[in-house]
Amino acid sequence: MSSRKLSKKERQEKFLKVIEEDPFITDEELSDMFNVSIQTIRLDRLALNIPELRERVKKVAKANYKKVRTIAEAEIVGELIDLELNKRGISILETDSSMVFKKTKIVRGHYIFAMAESLAMAVIDADVALTGVANIKYRVPVLAGQKLIAKAEVTKIRGNKYFVHVKITVKDEQVFRGKFILVSI
Repeated sequence: MSSRKLSKKERQEKFLKVIEEDPFITDEELSDMFNVSIQTIRLDRLALNIPELRERVKKVAKANYKKVRTIAEAEIVGELIDLELNKRGISILETDSSMVFKKTKIVRGHYIFAMAESLAMAVIDADVALTGVANIKYRVPVLAGQKLIAKAEVTKIRGNKYFVHVKITVKDEQVFRGKFILVSI
């Protein structure tokens, strides 16, 4: 934003545009963006009748869970925010201190893998599937409190095999990538 302080009306107009472009932006990120307190952002949200981030994510996720055929809603690690069966999907996971190694405060790999694998399973259009092959790479450590964004893409379908690539990022930096071959049984 510019160095000039925006009026309340200008800020709220820009706020609406930002939320429309990125419904998963946090109050903290908005606070930094507009150079106002988090309380001001919360008051703006209330005035504009915009629910808090968690409610926005839940609303979007609820519609997407109905599309999933391969696994149950509770088996998806993260919030499923976009899904086009046999094409692509996106999920978000807010990490916390319960997911880390106590000594290093680094998120345990099985949470990251589970997020990637469950998104890969959710994105395919099959009644039942298993992971046949997983080629994975952890690129950068993830710390508690960081928001993971996983994007899955079905790259090929051959018979009962689905080839799915998953990339997980934190603030546009790739922290994990996985190539899965899922087998429909």
